[in-house]
Amino acid sequence: MCGRFSFVTSPEKLRQQLGDIKTGENLKLSFNIAPTQHAYVLTNEEPDRLNYYRWGLIPHWAKDSSNASKLINARMEGIGAKPSFRVPVRKRRCLVIADSFYEWRTEGKQKTPFRILPKDDSLLVMAGIWDIWHDGDYAVKTFSIITAPPNAEIAPVHNRMPLVLPKAKDQQRWISDLSVEEVMNMLQPPPDGLLKKYQVSDRVNNVRNNTPDLHEKVGEQGRLF
Repeated sequence: MCGRFSFVTSPEKLRQQLGDIKTGENLKLSFNIAPTQHAYVLTNEEPDRLNYYRWGLIPHWAKDSSNASKLINARMEGIGAKPSFRVPVRKRRCLVIADSFYEWRTEGKQKTPFRILPKDDSLLVMAGIWDIWHDGDYAVKTFSIITAPPNAEIAPVHNRMPLVLPKAKDQQRWISDLSVEEVMNMLQPPPDGLLKKYQVSDRVNNVRNNTPDLHEKVGEQGRLF
């Protein structure tokens, strides 16, 4: 799964990697983005503009927003048939922009957090889906991150990972006009050799903590590398 990530970058780096997109100059940086908080996405509706959507998909047909925190991830397996996801994956796809995500390795009762990011320190671009839910006259735009089986780097930590799209052509393609068959063909586990990881402080466990030290290495690093 992907239950926490970070967005710490600059407008210059965003445009350098993602092209001539409209970012605004006052980005809301966060070292600890949690479910139901807002994060930046590029959508198929506005592929040239960085938007700020709520994390936790609320289907357009939902009666209320009570399940939003449960729909932060969408498993790639069977996504085209799931009631909450089958319309968004066909018509409302997005790129979720980050610099890293966090995952926890569980050993007995001990959970050890790791920060995971691209080996080349480029932006982390994750495949997502989005939807619009109307609360009276108010439109709420939300998203989920698509997850996949783990690659070689993530397997020692967790049995799921975000569907990372490292290549610019795949990023652009994901938010372009595709047939259902083309969309489903893009749902592939990320390649090996893409990511690096290191242990971080368990301060990341508390969503109220949102400071640069959450990105710092701690503990013994050698066991998983």
